[in-house]
Amino acid sequence: MSWSLNGIYFESCNCDTACPCLFLSAPTQGECKALVGWHIEKGEDGDVSLSGLNIALAVHSPGPMAETPWKVAVYVDERADEDQRAALLNIFGGKAGGHPARLATHIGEIVGVKFTPIDFSANGDKHSLKIPEIADVEIVQIQGQNDGPIKITGHPLCVAPGFPATVAKTTKHTYADHGMAWELSDKTGVFSPFAYQSE
Repeated sequence: MSWSLNGIYFESCNCDTACPCLFLSAPTQGECKALVGWHIEKGEDGDVSLSGLNIALAVHSPGPMAETPWKVAVYVDERADEDQRAALLNIFGGKAGGHPARLATHIGEIVGVKFTPIDFSANGDKHSLKIPEIADVEIVQIQGQNDGPIKITGHPLCVAPGFPATVAKTTKHTYADHGMAWELSDKTGVFSPFAYQSE
């Protein structure tokens, strides 16, 4: 069955800017603690619409992300019905092929899956994601030359291939669930469009 998704992707982690994991180097703190989120602007899996839904992952990697299995907690938009939930978990779990299948090869353990409200906002140079009583993250674009964005292209560890990643910093990042907890500020953030599809 064919599927396709496109929308906005963003992440925030505990590395100093810019995150060396993007270039297959060791994280600046020796480990990676990250929250990754996707807002699906338009998406379908066969005849199941996925447009407007959100999904997020909390990720802990005890070493370089390209080499060390990730511990992951999964958060699926509570507005998704049973068919939509199944489709999202199938795609982002790597079972439906495409780029999510490549990302899923890094996952060593899924510690839990929750269906919960996910409040995603993208407003110009500011992106945020909130999961009630679990996560509150906001990143803001760093200004580069002539006050423009700083973009990274061609990086080998890429969640959204085909799109340059805009470099940002966290203004806040708190997370606590499944025995994992962290609180960050003034650390790495990136955002970009994304487009995934079945192969």
